[in-house]
Amino acid sequence: MIELNQLEKYIISKKDKIQISSKEIKSGDIFLALKGKRFHGNKFLNEAIDKGAKYCVTDNKNFKKNKKILYVNNIYKYLSKIAKTKRDLYKGKVIGITGSAGKTTLKETLAFFLKKDHTISYSKKSYNNQLGVLISLLNLNLKSNYAIFEIGTNNFGEIKFLTNLVKPSEVFITNIQSTHLENFQTKNNIAREKADIFISKYNNNRKKLYLNVSSKSENILITKAKKEKNLKIIRIDNSSKKYFIKKISPYKKLHKVTLSINKKKVNIVTDAIVMHRLNNLLFCLTFYNENSLNIKSVLNRFKFLKPVEGRGLVHKISLNKKKINIIDESYNANPDTMLQSIKNLENIKVKNNKKIIILGTMNELGNNSYKIHYKLLQQLDATIFKFVILCGEFFELSIKNFLNPKNEIIHFKNTNKIMQFLEKKVHHNDIILIKCSNSTKINKFAKTLLKQVSI
Repeated sequence: MIELNQLEKYIISKKDKIQISSKEIKSGDIFLALKGKRFHGNKFLNEAIDKGAKYCVTDNKNFKKNKKILYVNNIYKYLSKIAKTKRDLYKGKVIGITGSAGKTTLKETLAFFLKKDHTISYSKKSYNNQLGVLISLLNLNLKSNYAIFEIGTNNFGEIKFLTNLVKPSEVFITNIQSTHLENFQTKNNIAREKADIFISKYNNNRKKLYLNVSSKSENILITKAKKEKNLKIIRIDNSSKKYFIKKISPYKKLHKVTLSINKKKVNIVTDAIVMHRLNNLLFCLTFYNENSLNIKSVLNRFKFLKPVEGRGLVHKISLNKKKINIIDESYNANPDTMLQSIKNLENIKVKNNKKIIILGTMNELGNNSYKIHYKLLQQLDATIFKFVILCGEFFELSIKNFLNPKNEIIHFKNTNKIMQFLEKKVHHNDIILIKCSNSTKINKFAKTLLKQVSI
């Protein structure tokens, strides 16, 4: 049988060895057999061992004895203990990213720039809940210069708990938006929850706070931050004197964006104005300047930066022998990001009769779900598109009460019908935006659509 100390030493000394999917196991990995929605991970222990797992950990006694399998009574408590030990041993700079939306994109953007010149660790995928943060800590490379963690929440108290594990010295808060309203009720409550990441009571390591303040809810963050001692507040919005977007202007067939970085002008050229991507770039340039890193490294690599999968990545596919463009934003959605995506599609310089929108349900909005979906339809109908395709019960109810729409709005209960509709109606070079919450019918439809022949 495995000795506890033997496994702990292995986790602490190694990097990127913890896996929760037996399909991703490689030689030398550690498989965590956890309880899933349909099965317990014990079902896949043999598969993990056959694939080369060095160790397996389970909290379910129902497994066949094997020298590679360790049973622990409480797997989260056990992993938390090792994660805290490993975090205390880490000597590099720890960055914590939270916010309602854009955590993963900012993390991936900052990692993209930093890994060119530095050894870094960063959480994979959207690992920002308790399990994800634990895995990210356990996979930490102790020899890395920088470690970047996402810290998420969908209920009160989670930020303080996760912050106490990660203890970031540099903190980013992307925004405060209408997410998880089912639990939080208001954006002000969300702001108060997110603020725990820089409150010294929960994180006595924090030194710098990076913020983009553009709403009343986000002002709560500033109010709370100003009460904290030994915390440098760094804003990247129009109220900042050092870091902000100065000007956006046409440049040939592109756009020139002038940024203020520590009061010095920095210019970039981009083919599209997508504000959250520009804000992410500004966050990164600000971080580089505040840490005396070479901002030229960011500017030189910016043109190679691509959106994250499911968060704006553009795919070119062939559908029924017609070449079309898919803007895939199917990973997640809230009322703010939905509207943002609609405006981004509106700003793309092609004829409106080439633009198609497919929207799915926004989850976890609580008692106001219908009103929020209806309001979005009103906002969407201010712009004309080729087709507006909707799916989900709240959109279905909204359409019934939505009189005289300007757009051709179609609701489908069955995503197979959406595919059949597209096969008949799309033309060459049409642009389809897909936006929805995760684990919805449209989210699954997006995966199916993107399996079409890539160009």
